[in-house]
Amino acid sequence: MSTAANHWSLERDADGIAWLTLDRHDVPANSLSEQVMRELAAQVATLAQNLPRALVLLSGKANGFVAGADISEFRSDLDEAQALELIRGGQQVLDQLAALPCTTVAAIHGFCLGGGLELALACRYRVASSDHSTSLGLPEVNLGIHPGFGGTVRAPALIGVRAAMPLMLTGAPVRAEKALQLGLVDRVVPVAELRAAAHALAMTPPQRRRAPLLDRLLGLPGVRGWFASQLEAQVARKVRRAHYPAPYAVAALWRAAGGRGQRAYEMEARSIARLFGTSTSKNLVRVFFLQTRMKAMGGGVAKAFQRVHVIGAGVMGGDIAALCAWRGMEVTLQDREERFVAPALQRAQEWFVKQSRGDAARLQAATARLRMDVSGEGAATADVVIEAIYENADAKRALYASLLPYMRSEALLCTNTSSLVLEDLARDLPEPSRLVGLHFFNPVPRMPLVEVIRGSVTAPANVELALAFTRALDKLPLPCKSAPGFVVNRVLTPYMLEAMLAADEDVPLAAIDRVAVEHGFPMGPIELADTVGLDIGVSVGKVLAAAFGERASPQRVQALVAAGKLGKKSGEGFYHWNEGKVVKPAVPAGYQVPEDLQDRLVMAFVNEAVACLHDGVVAEAGLLDAGVIFGTGYAPFRGGPLQYARERGIDNCLTSLKSLEQRHGSRFSPAAGWETLRG
Repeated sequence: MSTAANHWSLERDADGIAWLTLDRHDVPANSLSEQVMRELAAQVATLAQNLPRALVLLSGKANGFVAGADISEFRSDLDEAQALELIRGGQQVLDQLAALPCTTVAAIHGFCLGGGLELALACRYRVASSDHSTSLGLPEVNLGIHPGFGGTVRAPALIGVRAAMPLMLTGAPVRAEKALQLGLVDRVVPVAELRAAAHALAMTPPQRRRAPLLDRLLGLPGVRGWFASQLEAQVARKVRRAHYPAPYAVAALWRAAGGRGQRAYEMEARSIARLFGTSTSKNLVRVFFLQTRMKAMGGGVAKAFQRVHVIGAGVMGGDIAALCAWRGMEVTLQDREERFVAPALQRAQEWFVKQSRGDAARLQAATARLRMDVSGEGAATADVVIEAIYENADAKRALYASLLPYMRSEALLCTNTSSLVLEDLARDLPEPSRLVGLHFFNPVPRMPLVEVIRGSVTAPANVELALAFTRALDKLPLPCKSAPGFVVNRVLTPYMLEAMLAADEDVPLAAIDRVAVEHGFPMGPIELADTVGLDIGVSVGKVLAAAFGERASPQRVQALVAAGKLGKKSGEGFYHWNEGKVVKPAVPAGYQVPEDLQDRLVMAFVNEAVACLHDGVVAEAGLLDAGVIFGTGYAPFRGGPLQYARERGIDNCLTSLKSLEQRHGSRFSPAAGWETLRG
């Protein structure tokens, strides 16, 4: 016996178990659209009228259970009343599922996130596959909101507020084994046994879990206010309320209702409806869609990248090689002598151990895919050859000239240059159209962005291959025109130079960093300069100065580099570093930060972003914003530097620049292109 809807299918087996499968026909991954939720309501109503022995919910997709709510329905013009209606409707559907007077089981494989986990929480039991792709989480804070389909109530009720709050406050997902430890799932089994395990739970349901006694006590009226204060203090150490209100709203919900009763659901809905209208949420949703666009780049390329050859076993080259091996490619790593390659292999092994999380087979496979190749034989069979040697154009050109005769005709030749233009690097090459830039960022395993650089003669097909290769590494590609500094380094340099000029004016270093973080930068420019390496910053600055003219000449950084004080890697730069941790001197008591210091830093950054867009380094404002966010960590809640300028007001920004120009010099002259941001 079976019935079917557009996205759901329902079948009953001989044991009286109903198997309800979600398989959205219009997208590659399941998400909870309005139509999906309406159909679920109809299916639940049908089941209530003809009650099965048990109900099992599962996914018809191989890649996951449910990714969450359908973000494409998060319209920017949605007002609070409309958002409330949407959220309450979703809550009611899951309430009806939870109220079914039969055993209900969610069978989870792959991602189970946001609304997907809330759907699973509305079932009485959950079984998850042990596959490394399986993850469960409530990542709504990454969109400036919090769970809205009952998650702020059901998660604490199931696993306790102490375990539930980190899921909601950080948005970080957990693997199946951790979910089992938390009590978020009841069984973890190999994926091949998932259906059988769900059947067993349905036939012989165990006693239902309850939150631990201490967690239930933390929900009592006399205690929960204290616990909410602890949560707020914890959040305040990470983010500001004005920047990210959602985690504070989660704590406020606990303070007000303690995760109990119908009132808790109603308050959850009203809270998330308000958050939908905030600038933070709108900007984070915008960034989400930009990220989705970047993930789709290179999608028209069917090529499989099986073999990669990396030349240069320094930190960047070694980490690029390790990443390629982890992503399933056979990798050869070349440098002048074995002693230069061995440290990179050791570092890769340590990273593989962390990534494999105890999975010996994955660790062994990744290790086997990465090998030393001092003679460079791997270049002849590679699909992709990546040059990651030091920043010297003559040395790079000589290397390419020696490589090309041995490379396969269809292989991709890439440079990891951070600032040199491709036209110069490709000069005198017999096939300059083959050279593409792939600018990774340090640390390679963590930084999501790769700038994909096209020269004036780079073949479009090779650019597409480079985009596809970047996605094969699970990185976000940013297509850029070859230009000094590309996007990220070009935008960062005036900002960091301005910070160093402020340091030359005896503004305390920690004060400079503090005002930058207050705006939303992940770390201050002085700490960033030390982290990157002052010598590297000077090198990039020289390239940009040659292209755009000398904009600033900070004295202190020149003296530090001359003294060999290069920052974190040498143990001292602007700051002292102790075992990799920065030691910042305190700002003198009573010190008053110059009123225009934050604007000096921010407008130097934004003005250069405008110039970058005007010069066509990136095709459009949205991609530039995304590139700056994913390449520098710049405040996602602001939506990027150009979005920040629009929200602040173009006239306001121009007035600020002209005022700064009068006080500090021509480096603040408004860039060409500001007028194009209007409208």
